[in-house]
Amino acid sequence: MNVTGNTRRQPSIRDVATAAGVSHQTVSRVINDHPSVKSATRERVNRAIEELGFRRSATALALASGRSQSVTVLTANTTHHGYASVLQGVEEAARKAAYGVGISVLESADEQTVAAAVQRAGDSVGGLIVIAYDPAGVAALAAADPDLPVVGVVETPADPPPHDRLWVWTDDRQAAYEATGHLLSLGHRNVHYVAIPSGTRRVSARTAGWQRALEDAGAAVPEVVHEGWGPESGYAAGSRLARDPEVTAVLCGNDDLALGVMRALHEAGRSVPGDVSVVGFDDAPHSAFVTPTLTTVRLDFSGLGRSAFDLLHGLLTRSTPVKPHSAAVPELVVRESIAPPRHL
Repeated sequence: MNVTGNTRRQPSIRDVATAAGVSHQTVSRVINDHPSVKSATRERVNRAIEELGFRRSATALALASGRSQSVTVLTANTTHHGYASVLQGVEEAARKAAYGVGISVLESADEQTVAAAVQRAGDSVGGLIVIAYDPAGVAALAAADPDLPVVGVVETPADPPPHDRLWVWTDDRQAAYEATGHLLSLGHRNVHYVAIPSGTRRVSARTAGWQRALEDAGAAVPEVVHEGWGPESGYAAGSRLARDPEVTAVLCGNDDLALGVMRALHEAGRSVPGDVSVVGFDDAPHSAFVTPTLTTVRLDFSGLGRSAFDLLHGLLTRSTPVKPHSAAVPELVVRESIAPPRHL
C-alpha cells in the first residue's frame, strides 16, 4: 500500500483515513483509543497506520494518555508590545495550570518554512497557540492540521468566524471608532491616521473603524499614512503631517508610532495638545510616563494570552466547555495628549 503523490512526504492522518476507508476523525479516535470505535474499524485503521508507516504524533499520544503538560506558541515576533504581552499572558496562565510553554519563532511566511515549523511544534507538544497578527502567523494558523488542538490569537475578523475556529481577539474596529469619535467630539473637524501594517487584509480593523467614524460624522476621510511599527516610522509620518496646518488630530496604530509623531511635531514647533492632539493604541507601559502623557487605547493583550491558554487547556483536558471564540473589549484611556482645537 503506497501513499500517492510525493513519496518523501510523511503520511498524514488523512492518508491513513483514505487507505482505511474512514474519516480522519475516526482515525483520530483510534489514535486516542476512544471506546466508541468498532473493533473491525480499529483493526483496519491500525493496519493502515502500520502499512503506511504513519508516525503517531506526540500530541495524539499525549491526548490519549492525559500526560500532555506543555504547549507551544508560534509567533513571528517576540518584542513588539502586543506580541510580548500575549506571550506573558500565556505563560502566566500555563504556570498556574502546571504547564510548560515553548516558543517557536516563525522566521518567514514562506510556505515550506511555515509548514516545517507547524509540524515540529505539533509533533512535540500538547497543543499550539498561534499569534496570527502578520502573514507568517496567518499562514501557520491555516497550515495547522485540523486534528491538532490549536487556538489562534488573531486580528479582529471581518466577519464572525465559524464556530469550529478557536480564536481570540480584541475588537480593534470598535476601539478605533470610539477613539476617533472622541477626538471629533472635542471639536476637531478631522482626524488623520498613521497605520501599522496589517497582516491579514488590505484594510485593517483599526483603519476600518477610524474610517467609519469619520463617515458617520460627515467628515472627510484623509489618506491613510502607511508606516511601520516603531517610533522612527512615526517620526517620518509626523514630519509630513506637521507641515499641514489643517492637521489638528492624529490617531496612531500603536503607541510607538505616537511617540515618533509627537517628537516630530515638537521639532516642527507644533505643540501637543495645543496645536495637535495625538492618540495611540495599546497602552504600552511608557505611554503614561512621556510628556505629555499619551492618550491611548488600552488593549489587554496579557488577558488575551490567558484566554487563549484557557481555551486550549479546556480543549486538551476536556475538563471545561470550550467556547468557540471570544473578543476582549478595549478601553480609551484619556490623558494629557488631547484637547479641543484652538479654533474653538
